[in-house]
Amino acid sequence: MFKFFLFFLVFFILPFYNVESKCSCECVNGKNVPLCSSTLDIPPPCIGICPIVNPSIKPLPSLNMPPVGTSKCNWEQVYSEATRRYEWVEVCS
Repeated sequence: MFKFFLFFLVFFILPFYNVESKCSCECVNGKNVPLCSSTLDIPPPCIGICPIVNPSIKPLPSLNMPPVGTSKCNWEQVYSEATRRYEWVEVCS
């Protein structure tokens, strides 16, 4: 029975198990930095020019616990291509 379960797991479940993790270069506080969806990802080198950051007031700190695998979260201004302006986003590391 164990061999059947192992066979089923290896050939039918694991190929469809999608682990989506990626890194992308984003403009954060006027600097081009890598943002990764997992702490295990290798960040790429980011080069390029970012738009100038408009001054704005930082949001209040979040009362939520940081996600698993991170130790702290900060509010950062991240450039959005959709709106073509910086937006406050909580970035955890």
